[in-house]
Amino acid sequence: MPQNKGPFYMTTAIAYTSGKPHIGNTYEIVLADSIARYKRQQGYDVFFQTGTDEHGQKIELKAEEAGITPKEFVDNVSGEIKRIWDLMNTSYDKFIRTTDDYHEKQVQKIFKKLYDQGDIYKGSYEGMYCTPCESFWTESQLVDGKCPDCGREVKPAKEEAYFFRMSKYADRLIEHINTHPEFIQPVSRKNEMMNNFLLPGLQDLCVSRTSFKWGVPVDFDPKHVIYVWIDALSNYITGLGYDVDGNHGELYKKYWPADLHLIGKDILRFHTIYWPIMLMALDVPLPKQIFGHPWLLQGGEKMSKSKGNIIYADDLASLFGVDAVRYFVLHEMPFENDGTITWELMVERMNSDLANTLGNLVNRTVSMTNKYFGGTVEDKGVVEDVDAELKAVVENASKAVDAKMADLRVADAITEIFNLFKRCNKYIDGTTAWVLGKDESKKDRLSTVLWNLIQSISEGARLLESFMPSTSKKILEQLGNGHVTEKPEILFQRMDLEEVMKKVEELHPKGEEKKEGEAKVVPAEEKDGESSEGMDKAVALGILKAMRPTVAAIQDPVQRQAVSDALIKLVTTNDSKSDISAILNASRANAKNAADKAPVMDVDQCQAAYDARNPHKRKENN
Repeated sequence: MPQNKGPFYMTTAIAYTSGKPHIGNTYEIVLADSIARYKRQQGYDVFFQTGTDEHGQKIELKAEEAGITPKEFVDNVSGEIKRIWDLMNTSYDKFIRTTDDYHEKQVQKIFKKLYDQGDIYKGSYEGMYCTPCESFWTESQLVDGKCPDCGREVKPAKEEAYFFRMSKYADRLIEHINTHPEFIQPVSRKNEMMNNFLLPGLQDLCVSRTSFKWGVPVDFDPKHVIYVWIDALSNYITGLGYDVDGNHGELYKKYWPADLHLIGKDILRFHTIYWPIMLMALDVPLPKQIFGHPWLLQGGEKMSKSKGNIIYADDLASLFGVDAVRYFVLHEMPFENDGTITWELMVERMNSDLANTLGNLVNRTVSMTNKYFGGTVEDKGVVEDVDAELKAVVENASKAVDAKMADLRVADAITEIFNLFKRCNKYIDGTTAWVLGKDESKKDRLSTVLWNLIQSISEGARLLESFMPSTSKKILEQLGNGHVTEKPEILFQRMDLEEVMKKVEELHPKGEEKKEGEAKVVPAEEKDGESSEGMDKAVALGILKAMRPTVAAIQDPVQRQAVSDALIKLVTTNDSKSDISAILNASRANAKNAADKAPVMDVDQCQAAYDARNPHKRKENN
């Protein structure tokens, strides 16, 4: 294996701490992990950084609704995000938080440096403000009078603010992009940034806020907090020990500039325009490549708590196993276009690709080796043309995977590996191994066949390590370079869709389904002149049904009743703050008792119920 290929620094976007990450969010960390593992396998000295973005108005509002401090809120959510990342067996080297002391101090120093050299100036901003996005927009930027990013209502607002002189560096950035075609990938993303933002001309960027307090304060003007563009984006250098004064840490000296920023296509503008301009102003080298990956959609729609179409990674892992989930999200994502996840498709891939193509292949090979040779085979040199064909496929697989991974075509790389496994299955059928086993005179031929199979599958397993590390290890342990395990382990069980959907229902009961004889639950605004009393009751019953497993896990009957009462009140009043706090307090008090029996309630579930009752009062994109 090649070694000492030099340092390789890669990052994901840092996850926003507004709630539990869904499988679409989790896809990015799994994708990044597969690339990091592959680079390590190639001999690169990889430093892989991820983390959480923890400041902003949304956090402040959510913490207030939960009845806790913003720091308590982000501590909880950041811990949950890290738990999911660890559950998915991701091999990050650093998990940075934007509430880390070192990061916050450097952010202040970065802001002051840019201000002192005239790149940041004080002014005021007047325009249409979107609270969920924390963004000002001009009238011409709105889409149907609403926020172009999230589609929600905007309100006129004026705010004193500091601005970054974007236009000063625009020509320099355009030249860099034109002379470094690899800088923004895929190419379609580069064209989008150039044609939609850079070439029409950049406006100065608002980089501070006075409308909320939960952020890094401007040290020379403390009523302002430093906005996300400088705060969050700078994590990529502060996490390595970058210092404005030049006293950089050893990691920064070794690994910067970054080899790869891996981010979602929806935040591409921030990373390919704002971030490089900020680095130019700081006289810091630009990252080598920024890759904007597509979205993983649920049934063709972007996942959103408000839409009720969320699928969580831990739910998937509990049903299918971690490596099966990793396989699915990596294999089903096209290079540029959005991918789709459904429970039905998961079951299909589990049965066809994992249980049949891979699992059955390993099982058959181990079983035949034990049956005919007592668990040990060797190459007897009894060859046929079909052997050379298999070996050619094996040799080409490694080259093909290398080529695909060089272009970050991870899904295509996995397809190449599974083509190898499919060829191994075809080899068994072509050599009629089970027939050879019945003829003593063909024993050496059978030994050669099984030896070839073990070597070929093992090579496939080694190639698979970056994408399905646990499965790769299990396969190699079972095959043992010709001395197989006595009893083969079933890698993946075939699954019945109906049974899976029953388990899904148990995880997330459909609380608001219309029952026979019940009125349809609709927002009050849709029922002109009608009383909403019946609707409130229906919603309350639906929510209670959905939350029944959690409520039942609370052992203290008094507290259990209090939670039930709070849930009912939640959907029958217009003030959610106290209700959410009551639910959270009760659930926290019973977290230990409930842990082994049911999930603990969180603010997102409660807020979803409130949003269903009061769509006009939504403050967040859940």
